[in-house]
Amino acid sequence: MDSLQTIKQRFGIIGNNNQLNLAIQKAMRVAPTDISVLVTGESGVGKEVIPKIIHNLSHRKHAKYIAVNCGAIPEGTIDSELFGHEKGSFTGASQTRNGYFEVADGGTIFLDEVGELPLTTQVRLLRVLENGEFLKVGSSKVQKTDVRIVAATNLNMEEGIQKGKFREDLYYRLSTVEINLPALRNRPDDIHLLFRKFASDFATKYNMPTVRLDDAAIEVLVSNQWKGNIRQLRNLTEQISVIEQNRNITGDLLRSYLPDYNQNLPALVSDKKMESDFANEREILYKILFDMRNDITDLKKLTKELLNEDTPHQPEKNTQVLIDKIYGKKDELDESPTLEIISQNNQDSYEPMPEIVSFDDAETIEETVSLQEKEVEMIKQALERNKGKRKLAAKELGISERTLYRKINQYNL
Repeated sequence: MDSLQTIKQRFGIIGNNNQLNLAIQKAMRVAPTDISVLVTGESGVGKEVIPKIIHNLSHRKHAKYIAVNCGAIPEGTIDSELFGHEKGSFTGASQTRNGYFEVADGGTIFLDEVGELPLTTQVRLLRVLENGEFLKVGSSKVQKTDVRIVAATNLNMEEGIQKGKFREDLYYRLSTVEINLPALRNRPDDIHLLFRKFASDFATKYNMPTVRLDDAAIEVLVSNQWKGNIRQLRNLTEQISVIEQNRNITGDLLRSYLPDYNQNLPALVSDKKMESDFANEREILYKILFDMRNDITDLKKLTKELLNEDTPHQPEKNTQVLIDKIYGKKDELDESPTLEIISQNNQDSYEPMPEIVSFDDAETIEETVSLQEKEVEMIKQALERNKGKRKLAAKELGISERTLYRKINQYNL
């Protein structure tokens, strides 16, 4: 069997990455068999080289090898392309046509972008994988074929199965052996080697000197994300080779050819926007406190109603009901998200709430702290410190000027 280095030279593979070597070695081991293979990896990593290795190292190497881009064939004609059709089977079918599975009998078919196949075509393909049988479009005659299938995809097949876009049984038939090719950004030591190879090839093709990178340019080259992988690197090298007259490429010059991915970084928020958001949050917290005050008032009313309903025959029972209802309400307030929000966001601005309810001969319940008085006092102090300037007072209190006007009118300040 040929060595790993021999296979690399034969098929023009550049790089010494461990994951890349493992993928090639796996392809070499499965080549002599007829096992179906699924090649996975991002777009542009060079998945098309793996089926060529498998075919050329197999006993089918003297038969047909056909590569089919499933994503480039319209859904209405994909069945005809793969399995053929009979004359008159559909509009435009002026003569009988042999499909790829019939033409490649005894050889290998490479189905690129297999994840794009329609579900109806997936059913036909599954039948070929299971028993080697297929039907031409418009025919009822079963035909046999002896074809080895190697498929490739850049999609997440498990996600496609969950969404109902790809048949699970077909996936397991295709992926008897799965070979994954690493992304270029995971092969940093190979990036400059590939650039030099491409630069040499294009210098020969266009009959011009080879472009070279300085140290800064090499650093820029290796640190780039290469979302288009080897295909993107090859296109970039060709572009620079053709356009640049100076054959020594600097880091700044190379960076001008690379896409700017910084546009996806989080946007900076202005100080005015942050102040506005903080003011809105303060208003929300004020509202929460006022809602709590209303709840306390409701508790006071509930207590008086229960006391008025108290009868001389069951004083202890009714008093216990009163205590249960009041403390039940209090526990709900203590456990509410409202108190949690206040404790997390305003530990410095607000003092902890004191005990809300106290009993005096089971007749009255009074608030120990009046939130309204507290608010009036805060507004008065802010106005005094700012010499009556409402705009400055509102800013100090963390509320809008309109809200401050409303409070002044409400409390007759």
